[in-house]
Amino acid sequence: MALTGAVFGAVGLAIALTLFACYLAYRAMKGDPRDAWIKNFAVAFAATGGTTFKNANLTDANFTKAILKSTDFRDATLTRTCFKNTEKLDRIRPGKTILRQPRVRELLITGDGYKKNYQDNDLRGANLDGANLNQANLKQCDLSEASLRATNLEWANLTEVSALQTNFTRCNLTGACLEAWNIDKTTILDNVDCQYVFLLEKPDKNGNRDRHPHDPDKVFQPGDFEQLYSKIMETVQLLLRNGVNSEAFKSGFQKIMAENPEITYDSIQGIEKKGKDVVVTVEVPKDADKGKIEHQFNEAYEMKLEAVKQTALLEAAKEHKQEIKELTKDITEIAKLALSNQPNVNTIIENKPMTNSPDNSQNITSGRDVILTNSNANLREISGNINNLIQQLPDQNNDEKTSIKELISQLQKAIESEDNLKDVQKVEALEEVEILTKAANKPEDSKLKKEAKRSSNVLAGIAKNLPHATKLVEGCNELLPAIAQLLGLS
Repeated sequence: MALTGAVFGAVGLAIALTLFACYLAYRAMKGDPRDAWIKNFAVAFAATGGTTFKNANLTDANFTKAILKSTDFRDATLTRTCFKNTEKLDRIRPGKTILRQPRVRELLITGDGYKKNYQDNDLRGANLDGANLNQANLKQCDLSEASLRATNLEWANLTEVSALQTNFTRCNLTGACLEAWNIDKTTILDNVDCQYVFLLEKPDKNGNRDRHPHDPDKVFQPGDFEQLYSKIMETVQLLLRNGVNSEAFKSGFQKIMAENPEITYDSIQGIEKKGKDVVVTVEVPKDADKGKIEHQFNEAYEMKLEAVKQTALLEAAKEHKQEIKELTKDITEIAKLALSNQPNVNTIIENKPMTNSPDNSQNITSGRDVILTNSNANLREISGNINNLIQQLPDQNNDEKTSIKELISQLQKAIESEDNLKDVQKVEALEEVEILTKAANKPEDSKLKKEAKRSSNVLAGIAKNLPHATKLVEGCNELLPAIAQLLGLS
């Protein structure tokens, strides 16, 4: 009894597995991408010992109505190979040829692409003679070396297609969109039937798709389209994403002029803005290698663009570093001012140089003596510097009661003779006077003027903390406002 149950269970399991395998096989042969590996395995197994064209050159070969089940086309050259009305083309080993794409296989067999979408498909070398591609979407397809003789391309979208060495003889292109399509002297446009085309895939803000001819009541006469695009084929369109950087453009164009002496700035035929991008049309010699010219420009343009970006980053970093340095200096001066007016507190202020190290700090500690690292501790030396700068100032002007030269000289003497300041405090004060003197010598220097305003405030702070009857307090109360006015600091 138990044996009978086991037998029935095994049979049931076998039937279930068989049905499941059949279901997977059905899905695979219908092209379900989830089970593509099953189909590939089955086809590869079936093709063993079958017809093989592996690595064969089948250029212009004709397989019309052939039954191609289990045929091996891996690495074969299929340029303009005809597959019209063939059978079992979905049971072959396509390798990396255009036959690997189900939609393309169907198009090659039936020739019916009416209103169908082939965007981004590889149609390189495809034989589409006489096919109906009316209103088909071929955007960004590679049609190079393809044959489209007598093909219906009315209202087809050919935006950004590559059509080098493509044969459009007697095809119908009326209403087609040719925005940024890539053609050259090898593209054949003989006897094309075309009344008008559009150069924009989507309407601009005015609802215009750039119809050619521009006059809506006018159409191309026989031969007009071929003549127009023969001229266009002697140009290169340089696409600049997100606008033009003038420095990078100059570098890129100088590169192609250096490599191609026939090209000059006069060769620029037009500059057109398309959204955020810009298209520059350049006339080139008839036999020029347009791909090479475009590559030369793009390489130099991108290199210069990156250099410009790096320079901008370095300048921003430099400005940031300078801001930190000025802020550090202000903090140091405040610390000096606060500590110098406490008679029993000794100050050590060390200004560490700005480096790439993250430690750009100042150390403020207490001690018996005052030590100012990186400052001129010699009172006579700083006084001598100021005297030299004062001598460079002009004498009294006719419209001034007292010259800036005399005012700064009086301020210097008031500091040097102040008994309530220690020598180190006098050095600090005279350093600020030195900045005022430099600003007076260069009144047009906005940076010095900014430092002079800060120095004036520091000196006022030093005087504020001294006894009211001192010479320096009296001098600062009179001299600093007058100096600030003459320097334009108020």
